[in-house]
Amino acid sequence: MIIQPMSDSLNGSLQGVAPLPHLGVIRAEGEDAAKFLHGQLTQDFALLGLSEARLAAFCSAKGRMQASFIGFKRSHSEILLLCSRDLLTPTLKRLSMFVLRAKVRLSDASADFALYGLAGNAIKNVAPVAPSAWSKTDSGTITLVRLYPADGVPRALWVAPATEVPPAGNTLSLDAWLWSEVRSGVATVTAPIAEAFVPQMLNYESVGGVNFKKGCYPGQEIVARSQFRGTLKRRAYLAHCTAPLQTGAEVFDLADTTQPCGTVAQAAAAPGGGFDAIVSLQISAAVGPGLRLGQADGPAIELLPLPYPLLEDI
Repeated sequence: MIIQPMSDSLNGSLQGVAPLPHLGVIRAEGEDAAKFLHGQLTQDFALLGLSEARLAAFCSAKGRMQASFIGFKRSHSEILLLCSRDLLTPTLKRLSMFVLRAKVRLSDASADFALYGLAGNAIKNVAPVAPSAWSKTDSGTITLVRLYPADGVPRALWVAPATEVPPAGNTLSLDAWLWSEVRSGVATVTAPIAEAFVPQMLNYESVGGVNFKKGCYPGQEIVARSQFRGTLKRRAYLAHCTAPLQTGAEVFDLADTTQPCGTVAQAAAAPGGGFDAIVSLQISAAVGPGLRLGQADGPAIELLPLPYPLLEDI
């Protein structure tokens, strides 16, 4: 059952600049960098321009997301992939196994770059123009990547060499930024949910994370089958609970309490109390009699409307 959100969106708390220590950076360098990533990830990197970024997933052979990235070019031969820091080391190792003869070098460049999240008016200090999500603008060595908004508040990633002066603006807490990530409806794959979902189970095809017209990549057949053969039975939804929500927690449907119907994909404390989350649910459970956290008699979970439409036609 989906309820309407509270009239007070609390977006006044989403203004400022937040350091993002939970993210890491993988650097791909070399003349084959774009070609290599194009063959490994769910998005098109072969045609990636210097004024755009990509949301993408790195899938297993079974189509399950091992990691997710926001990727962009710093030059024609250097691409940065931003991902959850707790998955960087194993992801870098897996990606490196496929390099073979490709002219590309992969490395952990987290120490070389500073990452900040900008929300609301803080973005205007860097880029006054408000382009669409996954657009990219550069100012010297500074890169600004537009993200999906949260409760109507513009958001962006600020990426620059670690020696660069941090962006100006009021301090935004990491907790507030993580809540904005949830409210955007775009989940980041972290260690507790690695290999738990095909991309559509987190709505990645609807937020620019999958390109169905590009060439092969690991798991492509399963991802495509989920889209075109009607086999997808789970979707991502926004949810709220008065009890603490943690990534990886199970969700139960009162219509069938014998087994979980979903999983918390990402969660954060809500400024107004309780916790908000992105939950991946069986589609049938979203219209059922009610949802519970952890067990059949656990705390109630309420669904909220998604902040974007689901893609119906490819």
